[in-house]
Amino acid sequence: MVNLTIDGKPISVEENTTIMEAAAQLGIMIPKLCYLKGLNEIAACRVCVVELEGKEKLISSCNNVAEEGMVIYTNSPKVRRHRRTTVELLLSQHNGQCVTCSRSGNCALQDIANDLNILEIPYEKQIEDRPWNKDFPLIKDYSKCIKCMRCVQVCDKVQGLNIWDVEGTGSMSTINVSGHKKIEEADCSLCGQCITHCPVGALSARDDTEKVWRAIEDKDKIVVAQVAPAVRAAWGEGLGLAPEDATIGKILDAMKKMGMDYVFDTVFSADLTIMEEANEFLKRFTAGELKEFPMFTSCCPGWIRFAKTQFPHFLKQISTAKSPQQMFGAVMKTYFAQKLGVEPEKIYTVSVMPCVAKKGEREMELFYEEYAGHDIDAVITTRELVKMIRAAHINPATLEDIESDRPMQQGTGAGVIFGATGGVMEAALRTAYYLLKSENPPVDAFRQVRSTGFQANHGVQEAEFQVDDITVRTAVVSGLGNTRALLEKIERGEVHYDFVEVMACPGGCVGGGGQPIHDGEERAFERGGELYALDEQYKVRFSHENRDVQQMYAEFFEKPMSHRAHMLLHTEHKRPS
Repeated sequence: MVNLTIDGKPISVEENTTIMEAAAQLGIMIPKLCYLKGLNEIAACRVCVVELEGKEKLISSCNNVAEEGMVIYTNSPKVRRHRRTTVELLLSQHNGQCVTCSRSGNCALQDIANDLNILEIPYEKQIEDRPWNKDFPLIKDYSKCIKCMRCVQVCDKVQGLNIWDVEGTGSMSTINVSGHKKIEEADCSLCGQCITHCPVGALSARDDTEKVWRAIEDKDKIVVAQVAPAVRAAWGEGLGLAPEDATIGKILDAMKKMGMDYVFDTVFSADLTIMEEANEFLKRFTAGELKEFPMFTSCCPGWIRFAKTQFPHFLKQISTAKSPQQMFGAVMKTYFAQKLGVEPEKIYTVSVMPCVAKKGEREMELFYEEYAGHDIDAVITTRELVKMIRAAHINPATLEDIESDRPMQQGTGAGVIFGATGGVMEAALRTAYYLLKSENPPVDAFRQVRSTGFQANHGVQEAEFQVDDITVRTAVVSGLGNTRALLEKIERGEVHYDFVEVMACPGGCVGGGGQPIHDGEERAFERGGELYALDEQYKVRFSHENRDVQQMYAEFFEKPMSHRAHMLLHTEHKRPS
């Protein structure tokens, strides 16, 4: 143990504890901008400096460890003056129009400037501005970038894509797309992790809320919306609702109050996805197609984008089943349009997703009989949903639990766990077992695929299951850096699996780039735990027992993997041109 004094309070901490961590143990929260534990400990922002008795120069608290006998002052006059000057200089190169910023009210720089009571900037303003394609799902605003390096480190160290890099030196330095490329030319997966780790509004998802409002106002459009499983685990965070109060039923009520005509739970199409994917897996497995390489899940568009640019030779191994988002869109514009007796063009499909890559995925085209268009017309993130609820002046306390509309109403516990890493695999195995044995397995028979944490086993959860004389080898991986390492092992023949689930974001969809942002906090596995708890509460926990899915097959698709199912619920994964 190391003994030191911080702001007059003695404390003993373990060796190699940073000054910042030691102060936090005393309840003293030293302000910071660039710091991310284990990822970005470069002390670039200089906001976290403290005064060490006996030393003339201030030292950074994020990457200096506590030493025996230290006497530290975290808020001395010298520290305050230095911190204030540092922040004033940052603000002189920062677009301070906070009211039009997506991070207003949730911005680390704004909070620190307010705490320091900075009302004027005594330095000449020098704001960087560069053009950016505002139609791309990921938006960079150079005028707000504080060069903290967080986006660079997250993309490099966690996702392994190296999309961002530093250009220039000194005051002319900036963060840009690496290789002097345009963002459209880069291998960006649209995972959005750079967005959720940016402390300011320099990175954001393209805002599509106005598109949705215009559709709601259009008398000739029937607005049909769906809500992804992971959204229910996080939307309440942005509205001050406790997890037990932030139910899916209240989201549906909010969307009805906004003016949407029909609202559905994507858990329904998660079950539909399992029906197609589980049947496809068994077909490919029994045909011997997976002896060399496994079948991979297909519901994560960030993973699909990654595979297309990094491992295109594995595309043929990816399930052809569309994601639940796209399946629901296709069903809305065919089966549901027929139920309503309207043309598909009249249906405007909206998805509420925890994901930025879903905005890119909606560009997939749908061709069926006489209709040519898109499965999905607009995608909004969880953050955009919260924004729309606020814009509609809906008091969360007045929301009631309502059911989704018919005929695509029922969902199962298997569908709800789609939002957590391992959930797709577990749901698929529950149904694959039934397809093999004509009986349900014990409902928790495949709990082994559930990930215990992002760092555990480098984000990979392996499990092997025996069904009579059949052995099924599975792996679940989240985070694209972990995915790359796993795929390289598969390529080299070091490991072999039959079925692999991949999620681009650490922890799965619950940790998606469209979820509420809590600076410096990772809530993915906490949110995933909420989905697993919901699974246990569902009366029906097997996708193949979803009555509304069964009815849809009877009325429209005939059976999983039928010709019509292939036309509407499957796709071909092609290399980028």
